[in-house]
Amino acid sequence: MTPYWLVRMAAWVRRPPSERMVKFVLAVVVACFVLLGIELIWGWPEALTPNSGGGRRMW
Repeated sequence: MTPYWLVRMAAWVRRPPSERMVKFVLAVVVACFVLLGIELIWGWPEALTPNSGGGRRMW
């Protein structure tokens, strides 16, 4: 752990984030887990998969 992170943690202890910010971060984390669960259950949509051929190669 670098000294930068220690200073950052000390600043959080002195001035913790607001309840609104904590709720926002938790909502983003929950949304990510929901998307991960959907992707694991149903898989990646075929429409979003790039075609495997037909294009020019860069190298």
